[in-house]
Amino acid sequence: MDPVIIVGAGPVGLTLALALARQEVPSVVLDEGPGKDEPRLARTAVLREDTTALVERLTGTPLDELGLRWAGWRSMRRKQVTNEVTFGDDEPAPLHIAQHELTGALRTAVAGERLVKLTVDSRLDTVEQEPSGVTVHTRGPRGTWWRGSYLIGCDGPRSTVRKLLDIRFPGRTAVERHAVAALRAELPWDGEALFHRTPPWRTSGPSAGEITGRPLPDGVWRLDWLLPPGKDLVTPELLLARVRETLAGWSEGPPPAYDLLDTGVHIVHHRLARRWRVGRVLLAGDAAHLLGAFGTQGLDEGLRDADNLAWKLALAWHHGPHEALLDSYQTERRAAVSGRLRAADQALPLLRGGSGIRAYVPGAARGHDVLLSDGHLGRGPLGAPGLYDASPLAPRHLEAEVPVETLPGAPVEDVRVTAEDGSFVRLRDRFGRGALLVVLIAPGTGVWERRHWVGAGLMPRLAAAVTALPSPAELLVAESYPGAAAHTVLLIRPDGHLVTALNGVRPADLYTAAEATVGGGPAAGTDAGVEVGTGTGTAEGATAGSAAK
Repeated sequence: MDPVIIVGAGPVGLTLALALARQEVPSVVLDEGPGKDEPRLARTAVLREDTTALVERLTGTPLDELGLRWAGWRSMRRKQVTNEVTFGDDEPAPLHIAQHELTGALRTAVAGERLVKLTVDSRLDTVEQEPSGVTVHTRGPRGTWWRGSYLIGCDGPRSTVRKLLDIRFPGRTAVERHAVAALRAELPWDGEALFHRTPPWRTSGPSAGEITGRPLPDGVWRLDWLLPPGKDLVTPELLLARVRETLAGWSEGPPPAYDLLDTGVHIVHHRLARRWRVGRVLLAGDAAHLLGAFGTQGLDEGLRDADNLAWKLALAWHHGPHEALLDSYQTERRAAVSGRLRAADQALPLLRGGSGIRAYVPGAARGHDVLLSDGHLGRGPLGAPGLYDASPLAPRHLEAEVPVETLPGAPVEDVRVTAEDGSFVRLRDRFGRGALLVVLIAPGTGVWERRHWVGAGLMPRLAAAVTALPSPAELLVAESYPGAAAHTVLLIRPDGHLVTALNGVRPADLYTAAEATVGGGPAAGTDAGVEVGTGTGTAEGATAGSAAK
């Protein structure tokens, strides 16, 4: 079968290529650039726990060596600290990393991956598709025709793939503008990120006094100043004045010396593509959505797109068309991003509208700061990972379903589990292999040798049920899971989202849930009901303890 064609060699496209390769799916990555990334310390990303783990799992590179996990977070209003967070087990630290470092780690992993072909200086100009596959043409020194099974547009905000398919990309332009500077300086907060509203030295309006300071390795800081609405030019003189007054305001004595390393202007747009799928062509990352107000990170959502799509695409590639499964990518991911955009739009008049917040948020300024912190810290409706609770893949009417602390459709907790070979691993290490995960909660298995419980109690019956599932699955055992009683059985998707929790070994319910999770199985014959077209402008389409008891 033809490889998957991925257009765009940014973090999302490279992550998708690696995720597909882990599931034995070949891909061709078309990079319109020369294959090198300019070092820019003013262009960074903040990755949450789940997306950091995803990249580390795919690259084998500890990102702590390239970025910095914050020691804490503090919010300030004028001279008062309104919120402090110390990161630890209860609240894992975000990772702040320069984007060229992240892309470099992904490119290094791709270079050693036999199933990924990366071709540079290849700009897409034609897309043609039919029920059996996709044909594209690239121009440039390496211009040629390429044949693929599917085409994924990961080619950014100005996506050529999206334009060739005539997919609308409505939304809001310049929701926020920030002046950005990366500098090396010794600031009072060692390894802590800072969000400072209305600093006492800035009094020229509500948007003139919002500063974010985020540390990077080697004493480097990225500072962002929210700019007033409009299109006023950010001159070097204005930026230097902001740097000097900020460093002076944060220092009790003379302002510290600093080295200015990089500058820029960060403009936030909010847009959402109408369709994420047209036949065998799909969109991901900035080609499908733009967000970023209030500290939210669009790259996080792009990496989650890749994680959601990879296992579904792999099943379709290996076993034939899975229309319901591929359609669920758009349904799940578009709903998740749409929810965050909607939350940001609802918060905008509260957070940028001056005194209007008093009518909506008790505690006024303090509530204001909590909302703003949510986006930066990956919490609440502004920042938390999406919940696929309304997914078309969710099973219905399971008699044995029981609640645990993780809601169906939410990412599962990363607990220690025993693998089939008897080794202890983290649950998250088993994600992304294309297999469903079945986890038995069995207290005592961590202290008894596996040979004593693997053939006793519930295990043989559960192992037989897992073998009979309609899709490949791996059986794991955990001592405990938050909110789960002994003998609870968890069914988890390959991307780490909970399908259901069952009260004991219930083969019929387990089979029903697994079948729903993979979209009911592959469709027979050709891609029924999928819109396809030819040429460069196809129409907008469809889109040992108790285990031995």
